[in-house]
Amino acid sequence: MTNISSSPNSKAELSPEAFAGYVQGPLKWAIALTAALGAILEVIDTSIVNVALTEIQATLGATISEVGWVVTAYAIANVILIPLSAWLGDFFGKKTYFVFSMVGFTLSSVLCGFSVNLPMLIVARILQGLCGGGLLAKAQAILFESFPPAEQGLAQAVFGVGVIAGPAIGPTLGGYLTDSLGWRWIFFINLPVGIVATIMALLFLRPDAKKRSQQRQPVDWWGILFLIIAVGSLQTLLEEGETEGWFDSPFIIRLAIAAVVGLFLFIRRELRVKHPAVDLRVLRHRALAAGSLYSGILGMGLYGALFAVPLFAQGILRYSATQTGWLLAPGALASAIMMVLLGKISTKVDARILIGMGAIGTTLVMFDLAQITPQTGTDNLFWPLVWRGATTVLMFLPLSLATLGGLPPEDISAGSGFYNLMRQLGGSIGIAILASLLDRRQTFHRAMLLTDLSGYDRETLQRLEALTGYFQSRGVDAAIAQQQALETLDRLVSLQSAVLSYADIFRFVGIIFLCSLPLLLFLGKGGRGAKAPVGH
Repeated sequence: MTNISSSPNSKAELSPEAFAGYVQGPLKWAIALTAALGAILEVIDTSIVNVALTEIQATLGATISEVGWVVTAYAIANVILIPLSAWLGDFFGKKTYFVFSMVGFTLSSVLCGFSVNLPMLIVARILQGLCGGGLLAKAQAILFESFPPAEQGLAQAVFGVGVIAGPAIGPTLGGYLTDSLGWRWIFFINLPVGIVATIMALLFLRPDAKKRSQQRQPVDWWGILFLIIAVGSLQTLLEEGETEGWFDSPFIIRLAIAAVVGLFLFIRRELRVKHPAVDLRVLRHRALAAGSLYSGILGMGLYGALFAVPLFAQGILRYSATQTGWLLAPGALASAIMMVLLGKISTKVDARILIGMGAIGTTLVMFDLAQITPQTGTDNLFWPLVWRGATTVLMFLPLSLATLGGLPPEDISAGSGFYNLMRQLGGSIGIAILASLLDRRQTFHRAMLLTDLSGYDRETLQRLEALTGYFQSRGVDAAIAQQQALETLDRLVSLQSAVLSYADIFRFVGIIFLCSLPLLLFLGKGGRGAKAPVGH
């Protein structure tokens, strides 16, 4: 992966043969920006809708459970397409497929904005998710194919800014657009960016090689079907599990069975067929296998923490969507700055050291966030969220290099698809676990607090007397004042139990990162000229 094309025009334009060499001069940075725009569009649209669900529900006349499918439909379609992106890129051509995905994502975004009812919006979101899945994995693969190992750090930093900052930018942008222009503009905003990115892709990405023999290879329809069943069922289970009561629901049980059976049939099929839709054989590279697993853990921390903080801000601190977005913005900025700084040295330092520093740093940040109280405010959250943004980058960028940087050229696309799939699934698993944990721990803490509040406890009686006296001093009847005092005390218990449950999930995320450290032993160094370890 180090030879440069020897054609006369190699300094200006790369040979169309796949992996014939690396791009030279300013063109490679134009390619990096093009890939980054595609990734940013996809990642932001994962979270931008969340803050607008109430407005969408009111406009389209949907119930809370129905409008949730606006998010779920996108996520399911997204994770189904990510592992197929390598095969689709080889079948249709990498540039053709990337441009098609960009155009499709842009047009489906416009369709979302013009939706007149909920079914139309859900169908448009499915199309958007299918096209977005192609953007994310192919964007990263394009960078690895275009930049030499010595410059991979900066190239992946450009890509990583969007992936890391996107989940924080999404709610900020979504809240602002929803409050000022209406929810439809969270989709229309993709139109100008999508047009620019499409033009850049047509101009700067290297032309596809014409491999008619490869296009005549049979399509692995059974593999695609089993993948849809396995990943689609798993993603739906994760999205709907908490709402349906997990395995108390026959629907969730059926999804779990479908996911297990579909996964078994998918793996069995892909390891036997000559031309699989998803090449699972790339997992023979030990660094890819370990790095993909770590990517899932990173997804849990990246999306899980960003799931908890907005809920705490809006549920406990009573922030608006816009205020919550601004709360997350400094952390996103810290990620962008750290990404650029780290990009310059990441290929010169053992990736495992940087990842370990990031995991330990993120653990400390999570334990710091676990010290929250009902009096916690913006000032208390500012620095922990800034450090969270910085320490996450210490894991994200080196992990990409350690996992994918040493792969042979022919395995990069498949490896990138699997790596990004694990991060997306890790995020979904993390959010599902944390949502369930948040609910269960709140019930636990409430029960524990209520055991300390009894009619025989002197401190409780004194607090009730003080509250009753306060309401009576405002002209309220004694009986009503006592009832209001009891209701106030109940709200205080609920508030305290909620705060304690948020502290628990922050602590849980920190412990997960601490327990992930042994995986570093299986990763590659990720530095210049790194080779991917192969398992035996």
